[in-house]
Amino acid sequence: MKYLSRKKLSILLVNLMIMSLFLGGCSSKNVAPTEKTEYMLGTICTIKVYDGNKDEAIDKAFQRIKQIENEMSINKEGTEFDAVANAAGKNFVKVSDDTFAVIKKGLYYSEQSKGAFDITIGPLVKLWGIGTDNAKVPTQAEIDAAKALVGYKDLALDEANKKVMLKRPGMSIDAGGIGKGFAADEAVKVLKQYGVKHGIVNLGGNVLTINDSPNGQPWKIGVQNPFEPRGEVVGTLGVTNKTVVTSGIYERYIEKNGKKYHHILNPFTGYPMENSLASVTVVTDVSFDADAMTKYIFYQGLEKGPEYVKNSLPGVEAIFITKDKGVYVTEGLKNNFKLTNSEFKMINK
Repeated sequence: MKYLSRKKLSILLVNLMIMSLFLGGCSSKNVAPTEKTEYMLGTICTIKVYDGNKDEAIDKAFQRIKQIENEMSINKEGTEFDAVANAAGKNFVKVSDDTFAVIKKGLYYSEQSKGAFDITIGPLVKLWGIGTDNAKVPTQAEIDAAKALVGYKDLALDEANKKVMLKRPGMSIDAGGIGKGFAADEAVKVLKQYGVKHGIVNLGGNVLTINDSPNGQPWKIGVQNPFEPRGEVVGTLGVTNKTVVTSGIYERYIEKNGKKYHHILNPFTGYPMENSLASVTVVTDVSFDADAMTKYIFYQGLEKGPEYVKNSLPGVEAIFITKDKGVYVTEGLKNNFKLTNSEFKMINK
């Protein structure tokens, strides 16, 4: 879970306000929502609900998100992730059920992707620092040293006792790829406990909808334009009880000598992933799963990503946007996604 610089935070606040207005456009005029925004998990988190015990539901949901952040952020001192990193190469560490669930899921997707998504990518994430005030383009020697400390096969789990161990000193875990998804799912559980039947949780672009909108129609969700500030969209789709998660080169990046370096790192090279894609949006049921899926689909690019979604991920659909402004949607979204930006063109494979 990574933090934004102050400048980028200010920009994101404005753009998420725009997005909030856009998402709220589908609601019934007779239902006044309650909405709250907090800075957590290194990003701007917004929860909007239309029914139930609205104020208490939102407060309790944010308390749950804060609990998760305190357990596993890599940017706070004294978290369970810190404890695991400090004990790397020495011993197992007892962790909470939340942290164990996130690490176990991260290990699963690390194995599924054969390391293209790797939950032990922490040393590289910290080295680049993209999205923080300490961002830099590292030297090759620094990248090689950090890359040598990445390797999910050296992550050991003791499920019976909820213990975790990194086998080599200097290793660390980064939940940036799946932590927000877990938190979004947990926030929705809390909201439902307080009677919420219509609402949206948006954790920095991880959008999760509760049922349909108050007017009985699917929620209208905008797909981010990866070449413009957050809130500018390429098109829209309607979703009910779904999560919409996007990973793209626009989210966090640094520039040096005219070259942009985005935050989606390739564990094999130590550098940002390079292919024809500008972003991938995944639509599925569980935000926890969508986060990690999106990173691996992005890694595979337009050449292999759509086939992987079709053949290996039942119940998952995806939207691919290329650097030359092409848009490809998987079969299940072709009658749902509506292209609204004339600068982009639909493509077939």
